[in-house]
Amino acid sequence: MAVDDSCPVCRTADIVCGKWTLLLIRDLAAGTSRFCELERSLNGISPRTLSLRLRALEEEGIVERRTFAEVPPRVEYALTDKGQALLPIVDSMRSYGESWLAEDCAREQAAAVQVIPAALA
Repeated sequence: MAVDDSCPVCRTADIVCGKWTLLLIRDLAAGTSRFCELERSLNGISPRTLSLRLRALEEEGIVERRTFAEVPPRVEYALTDKGQALLPIVDSMRSYGESWLAEDCAREQAAAVQVIPAALA
């Protein structure tokens, strides 16, 4: 993605538009999570991709990584203040989806339910 460093919208989009990024922020909004918890909540993400996205968010100062000196080692991830400041974007996307896309999602789910029984017959 081309980034105009003088444009705050471009810079923000460059950070948050990576695949899985907003979903990671959404999940971390609930509080501290471990790697395996994030992996479970983001169905379909590979461990490598999750690791890369978390590292990139850590480098941007959006996510904080805490390592505990235990056996086995425990690592937890949490949003920083900078990451918390992105939550209104996630909330706005949720509101938009509920207002404008809920009907489409319901229609798609109904169509999937109708296809499945026909395939079993």
